[in-house]
Amino acid sequence: MSEAMLSKVRKLLAQAEDPACTPAEAATFMAKATELIARYGVDRALLAARDPAVDPVGDRTVEVVAPYARDKAGLLAAVADPLRCRCVRRRHGNGFVMHLFGFASDLERVELLFTSLLVQAAHGLAGAAVPVGEHPAAFRRTWLAGFAQVIAERLRAAEAGAAAEAGVPSVALVLADRSDRVQRRVAETYPRLRTAPRRRLAGGGFGSGAAAGRRADLGDTGLTGSGASRGIAG
Repeated sequence: MSEAMLSKVRKLLAQAEDPACTPAEAATFMAKATELIARYGVDRALLAARDPAVDPVGDRTVEVVAPYARDKAGLLAAVADPLRCRCVRRRHGNGFVMHLFGFASDLERVELLFTSLLVQAAHGLAGAAVPVGEHPAAFRRTWLAGFAQVIAERLRAAEAGAAAEAGVPSVALVLADRSDRVQRRVAETYPRLRTAPRRRLAGGGFGSGAAAGRRADLGDTGLTGSGASRGIAG
């Protein structure tokens, strides 16, 4: 990602995280940062359509550790899917190794956003009061599920908006082809891949987590590396 883009996103992030910032102002900063991230993804896709060497299909692994490893893995999947990446979950000790597949620019976006969202989720959970009589772990798992669901919805909307604004008739075909190529790479690597059964969660934190997901800043590209071991305490 270009330094100019990084600079813009970092400024938006700093404004959104300012304690003096009102919820409405934070939402405005967040929306702009999300728009920039999505526009970058479409721009890279169109550039790669002309010169595939600039943005090859690849893969990388991200370690997701306890506590709440399965829920963190769900958040990573919620970020990856709207950004046209796929992830395969493999058990590793008390946590998981998530094998990510995607184009280089999209993998970059996924890792950077995921790192930021882990930190934001940790802050949100720390400030969320567990109702009297409810098991804290059950509440936190449903909180994280609500957070992840809203994040995925927001990212899909941002990606669709960026594609619509690109002004290139073939953009939908370009993006669909990229998704197909990523899926073929997954199938080549894991020919016997199975879909995990849907989880059943009991807890009252979904609504609170969803609200935090709507407030979350999706533009933190200033952090690097795998942040999956950070932030969310038991």
